[in-house]
Amino acid sequence: MVSGGTYGTEEIVHGAGYGRAILILLLTPLLWSLPTAFMIGELSSALPHEGGYYAWVRRALGNFWGFQEAWLSLVASIFDMAIYPTLFVAYLTRMFPWFQQGHRGWMVGLAVVIVCAILNMAGVKAVSTTSLWLFFALSAPFVAIVVLAPFKLGALANAVTKPTTSTVDILGGLLICMWNYMGWDNASTIATEVERPQRTYPRAMLAAVGIVALSYVLPFAAMWTTGLAPTAWETGSWADIAGLLGGPLLRIGVVVGGMISAFGMFNALVMSYSRLPLAMAQDGMLPSIFGKLQRRSRAPWVAILACAMGWALCLGLGFARLVTLDILLYGLSLMLEFAALAVLRFREPDLPRPFRVPGGLFGAIAVAIPPMLLLGFSIVRSEQEQVWNMSSFAFALILIAAGVVAYLVNHALKPAGWAPVEQKPEPAA
Repeated sequence: MVSGGTYGTEEIVHGAGYGRAILILLLTPLLWSLPTAFMIGELSSALPHEGGYYAWVRRALGNFWGFQEAWLSLVASIFDMAIYPTLFVAYLTRMFPWFQQGHRGWMVGLAVVIVCAILNMAGVKAVSTTSLWLFFALSAPFVAIVVLAPFKLGALANAVTKPTTSTVDILGGLLICMWNYMGWDNASTIATEVERPQRTYPRAMLAAVGIVALSYVLPFAAMWTTGLAPTAWETGSWADIAGLLGGPLLRIGVVVGGMISAFGMFNALVMSYSRLPLAMAQDGMLPSIFGKLQRRSRAPWVAILACAMGWALCLGLGFARLVTLDILLYGLSLMLEFAALAVLRFREPDLPRPFRVPGGLFGAIAVAIPPMLLLGFSIVRSEQEQVWNMSSFAFALILIAAGVVAYLVNHALKPAGWAPVEQKPEPAA
C-alpha cells in the first residue's frame, strides 16, 4: 500500500537531475518514512483495531479529533486514489495514443475505479492474492533495466526522446518523492484481518522501508550511467526510455507493468480506506448503514461504494496537482497520529507495547520532527498550484474547515452518537 514500484517517480529526475534525485530518494525514507514506520509499528502493535489510525487518534485525543483524522484521511484519499487511474491512463496512452482523445482517458480511469470496487467486495483474500502477483509482474521490467543499463554506458547521451511537457522543479520532485514514500499507515486499518499484528506490523514496516528505497534508487542509478538527459523524463516516460534501452519488448513490458502497478495500488488502497467508514459506524460516529457487510466476503460494501463515488470525482485533475493536495491533507492527518503516539505514552504508560519507539517519551515526541519539517514544503508548493481559480492551499483549508462543520452537524443530529453496529464481526480474510 506504499509502493507501486518505480512507476510515477519519473518527475523526480526531471525536477532535480539524477544526482539530487537519488539523494532525495535516499534521504526521504530516513526523514519521512522511517519515523512514520516507527510510529505505526508502536501504535499498530499496541492497538491492532479495525480503523487503525482513526482508532488511535480517537482513543488518545477524543471523538472530535478522531473524526477529523478520519475526515482528513478520506478527503486526502479522494486525491490520492485519483492518482492511480491517472497513472494507468498515462502508461496506456504510451502504447495506444487513441485513448488521449476526448474523454476516453477519463472513461478508462472510471473503469479502474469500478473494477477495483467490485474486486474489494469479493474480500481481503482476493485483494491480497491479486496484489502479490501484481507485485512480481510490475517489478520484472525494472530488473531488466538494471541489468541492461551497464551495457549502454553513455550510449543514450544524444538519444532523441519525445518532447516533455513537465514543469516540475526540484520542490515538486521532492513532493512526488514524499508521495511515493507515504502510506505506511494504510495497512493499519485492516489490523484485525492480519495474523499476529503485534509481531507482523513492526517487522513488515522496517523491512519495507529498505525494499521500497532500493526499488526506486537502483533503476535511476542504472539509467544515469547511460547518459540520458534528465529533461527526457516525465510521468509515463519509463515506457519510451525502456524502448531505447531494450527495444519494443521491454517497452511493452514497462507499459503493462505501469498499468498493473496503478491498478494494483488502487485495488489495495480501496481495502484500506473503506475500513474507515466501517470502523466509524461500529463506533456510532456514522450511520449504521456504513457498517453493512457483504454476506459471503464480509467486505464493507456500502463503505466501498461511497468511497468509490468520491474517488471518481477527481479523475482528470492532473498528476502534480493531485500529489500536492494529497501530501498536504495526508500530512495533517499524519500530525494527529504522531500526537496520538506522544499522548498515549503520557496517558497510558502501562499499555502493552510489543514494539516501542526508542528513547522514551522524548523519543516519541522527537520522531515526529523530521516529517513535520518536510510537510512545510507541501505548504509552500500548495500556494503555487491552482484548483478552480484558487490556490491549492486555500482549497485545502476549505476542505479542512468542512471537517469541523461535518462533525458539528453530525453531533447536532445525534448528540449521543448514531446507533453503533451491534456486532463487530471481523471481515473474512
